[in-house]
Amino acid sequence: MNAHKLLALVAVFAATLGFLSAPAVHAQVGKSLGVVDANTIPEADLAKLPNLTPALAKGLVAQRPFLSIVDLNKHLLDSGLKQEQANELYTKIFIHVNLNTGTREEILLIPSAGTRMVREFTEYRPWVSWAQFDKEISKYVGQEATDKLKQYVFIPVKLNTATNEDILSIPGAGNRMVREFNEYRPWTTKAQFDREISKYVGDKETARLWRYVTIDVSSPAAK
Repeated sequence: MNAHKLLALVAVFAATLGFLSAPAVHAQVGKSLGVVDANTIPEADLAKLPNLTPALAKGLVAQRPFLSIVDLNKHLLDSGLKQEQANELYTKIFIHVNLNTGTREEILLIPSAGTRMVREFTEYRPWVSWAQFDKEISKYVGQEATDKLKQYVFIPVKLNTATNEDILSIPGAGNRMVREFNEYRPWTTKAQFDREISKYVGDKETARLWRYVTIDVSSPAAK
């Protein structure tokens, strides 16, 4: 066997070993323990939730997508709900908050978050993994409460390196977006994302999906 073939075999072996030993990549949108995305829940299911009538559910659907929980909160209050009623509703539906950019106003709308989580969510930025979130937040509230908080937040999905599992964690993305996100790599700008994805789902849905992603320009795919 000549030297070139030997080196090729070694490279294949090393790549295979690295793949097998690499840690699992976890989805970047927090795992739900019962909380549903307010932008994708069917109207009929909305109407069954606390403090929502069929008319209120229809009005909510007509205004979707909401690009933040603050926007949804304003809509609910403008529709006649009290803040206490909206807060009760947020134990069932919500608009995920970006852990790395979420505002104080957004974080305070997360059930049981309070000013303590405003401080902790901000202090430990940038958030890069759920292992980091578990480690830092469970120190203050325990793992059970940490898992409940995860339902309301997300770590942006890296467009150029995300696994299919990562993409599928985005509410409403589905297999169609798995295919399109992968097909148009490398992603280099938001303008590119808007142009390519809006061809399939329109401008409003593209804006909703953009909330969950980031362009990892340092990755080999983006160069």
